[in-house]
This record gives sequence, structure tokens and C-alpha cells, in this order.
Amino acid sequence: MIVLGIESSCDETAAALVKDGNVILSSVVASQTDIHHQYGGVVPEIASRMHIEAIVPVIDKALTRAELSINDIDGVAATRGPGLIGALLIGFSFAKAFAYARHIKFAGVNHLEGHIYSSFLSDPTLKFPFICLVASGGHTNIYYVDSLDSFELMGQTRDDAVGEAFDKVSKMIGLGYPGGAVIEKLAKKGNPDKIKFPRTYLEKESFDFSFSGIKSSVLRYITEHKENIDSKKADIAAGFQAAVIDVLKTKLIKASLIKNCKNIAITGGVSANQTFFKLLLKDAAQHGIKVFAPKKELCGDNAAMIAARGYRLLCNKDYTEFDHDVFSKNKINSAGIK
Repeated sequence: MIVLGIESSCDETAAALVKDGNVILSSVVASQTDIHHQYGGVVPEIASRMHIEAIVPVIDKALTRAELSINDIDGVAATRGPGLIGALLIGFSFAKAFAYARHIKFAGVNHLEGHIYSSFLSDPTLKFPFICLVASGGHTNIYYVDSLDSFELMGQTRDDAVGEAFDKVSKMIGLGYPGGAVIEKLAKKGNPDKIKFPRTYLEKESFDFSFSGIKSSVLRYITEHKENIDSKKADIAAGFQAAVIDVLKTKLIKASLIKNCKNIAITGGVSANQTFFKLLLKDAAQHGIKVFAPKKELCGDNAAMIAARGYRLLCNKDYTEFDHDVFSKNKINSAGIK
């Protein structure tokens, strides 16, 4: 079965053709990063308008790269949520119209489930059960995954997501948006032990996260050291990143030990941070735990992961009706994600 996947939850317009849920025939992403950079973050109205302009060319390009025509498509999957409502509506509405016109089945996909499925697309050796970190957009969630359709939420952020914290700290020290890659690059020039920022672990048994405290600590440090702040930026970046990584590592390894899992998967944009991946890999190995991360092109928002999850839903006959709508925040669905 060849599934057309469509992703438009935020500021990437993406389309992909995936065969049998695990063979990527093509994957195309049109990014809006340069447009939103000047505003210091994603502007929802602009994002929606850009999706309208990009969606047809992106799908055409995906078909061309896969050397397929629309007649070769057996099913359609599109992100239903969570995300920006205006942005989601573009991809979701297009997918519904396409499926209706072609008389093929349609599946609305939970964006977070898509990120979990990016792990399978990257490495088929990943075995159940495993602990999965989904760090994407406004989400920093830990799941216990014990089958293709079972995702138990163990913990989530109570305030800022880790990606949002990176973006906000980046803006504080004048690096702009988005912040993940530039913070990691600058941190390599700094000393993580020179400026110590707090690690917030919350209650002893909790797998939840809180990153608002470290964000406030960085702002307070910058305010108190205005005079020579330029010479301290690299150390600030290094200290901030080290604090965040310590919390992520601790929670993931603890969750793995409690659930008796020997595998951890990290997904979403933050999984592209190689400093995080290498440090987690090192610490997890001490407990006999393997760590998996998607290929770079599958770390961020993409449509291949949506097609892969959509394939599973279509095989299960878990179809989306044409009168169903998108949603901005996560909710209970057939897979049990909340």
C-alpha cells in the first residue's frame, strides 16, 4: 500500500510517499524558518498563508521524486493535531478533498504518534517495549511504548517545552529563532561548568518536566551581567544546555529502569541535538540500555512519519470521517495518547 502523508501542524509544509509503512519513496519539506526568523517565532496567520501557497507544489514534488502519479496512491494520511489550527486545516482539508475525489481511504494522524513512528522508519532493529521522548513544538513527553498502537504517557512538561526553552534562551542572548541548532553550536565554544543553572527534577516519582525555572535563571543572569555579557554568551549557552540535558537524561533512564526497558528512543526536533544524543548514549550504556534517534531529516516535522502512522491506521480500518475536524491540543484517541 502506498500512502500519501501530509504534515502542516506548524511552519513546515511536508508531503511524502511511503510504501507499506516503512519504505520512504519520497519526502519533501518546505520550511518557513527564514520567514518567521524576522519575527522571533512562528506567526500563525503567516504560517497558514504559506501552507496554502506551498501544499500543491510540495505534493507534486513528492510524486515526481517517487516517480509516481496520483493513480498510484492507495490511501491518504494527514496531521489532525495537535498544532496551530489554521495551519492544520490546510493540510487536513486538502487530504480530505484528495481522498474524497479519488475514492480512497483517509486517516487523520496524531502528530505525536507520528514522531514515535519516525523511530521505526529510521531503525527497524528498535524492539518493544521502549521508552520514547517526544520533544516537538510545545511538547516534551515521555511514553512507554509496548506495541504499534499502545503509547502510555508517563510524563510531560508542566510549563515550557524543551524546544521552547531553547528558542527563548536563544532570543535572550541575541541568537534569534529557532534556537536549538544555534545554542548547540555556541555551547561547543563555552564551558558548561563555568555557569551553573538549576536542574528541576520535581517530585521524586514524577516523570514530568519544568523548564520555566531555568529560563528565568538565564534571564536573571543576563540582567545581572549586562556589562560584559557578550564574552559570556558561549558559557551561558553551554551551562543552559548542560542543565536541560541532565534533566532529560535522568528522567529517560529512570523511566527505562522502572519499566525494565532496554531501549530508549528520542524523537522530535530536540533529538537532532548531537550533544544530547551522545551524552544520553554514554549514560544509558552504563545500564545496558540502547539509545535510538531518527535520521536528521526525520527529527523535525515531516510527512514520512505521518504516512507511516497513517498506514497502520488504514490497515486497522481506523478511518477518519470527512466531517471530522482538527484539534489544537492533544486528546484521547484510538491509540490512547492523551
